[in-house]
Amino acid sequence: MKTVIVGPGAIGSLFSAFLARSKEEVWLLDKDKERARKISKKGITVEGVSGNWQVKVGVSADPREIGRADLIIICVKSYDTKEAIIYASSLIDKDTQVLTLQNGLGNIESIGKVVGPKKVIGGLTNQGATLIEPGHIRHAGRGETVIGRLDGRLTPEISRISEIFNRAGLETRISKDIEGILWSKLIINCGINAITAITRLNNGRLVEFETTRRILREAVVEAVKVAKKRKIKLIYDDPVAKAESICRATKANVSSMLQDVLRERRTEIDFINGVIVQQGESLKVPTPVNSILVDLVKTTEATYNLRVE
Repeated sequence: MKTVIVGPGAIGSLFSAFLARSKEEVWLLDKDKERARKISKKGITVEGVSGNWQVKVGVSADPREIGRADLIIICVKSYDTKEAIIYASSLIDKDTQVLTLQNGLGNIESIGKVVGPKKVIGGLTNQGATLIEPGHIRHAGRGETVIGRLDGRLTPEISRISEIFNRAGLETRISKDIEGILWSKLIINCGINAITAITRLNNGRLVEFETTRRILREAVVEAVKVAKKRKIKLIYDDPVAKAESICRATKANVSSMLQDVLRERRTEIDFINGVIVQQGESLKVPTPVNSILVDLVKTTEATYNLRVE
């Protein structure tokens, strides 16, 4: 299977490296020509829980150089999804599948509008990775990857993707209810990411202080109410307890949203807490805590150059 991964961030680089190491044909598509050239020359360096190693991967900024793909994996920020799939459109033919491994909700639908919903596979990964510099990542923690279609169909293409990922050392399973899994992860992220970005605390610190712990709980409870109103089946019996346990299990982790803030970049707040606020409004479910978190993160983004040192 010829796989093209769009986006040279932490997860894109991690999956590229693992697939290349298992001798799969894999390309990394990067719109930045200079960065693509550097990664192509140096390869990808991995350090952390899977050891310290390096592997060469195919890298290009020109989709025409890569040619047709069997599988495209979208690993860009959610706000870049539409641009990314349009950029990669020349890689797609009638048999190409597109898998999203991104944060938040709405990515499946955005991709489907460009390539058609039958080509899209939803997914999430609990692999932990941090980008140190282009082509150099820290593998911070192992975790399963879950993939599936919104319509629940189990197709040969999904089975093949799962087999390839597992053979490469990326633990993967297939779900008939990927929507419920994506919503479950979204709800956990609603309770963690924005608060870490605002307070600049590691995940574990959020449950050490009653103030942040209370905000976490209230944000999760609001998100659960929205999900129930939509009749989404969540995978956790107690999402609040799950969010708190994840904070403890990943106590040293710097959330992706906090990483964005520290680097003074745009965050994915609109696709996480923002989704809860938006859907809460349409369903007439109050979401005051999530609304405040969205406003505070957006203010943080808008005032990077005004910070008091």
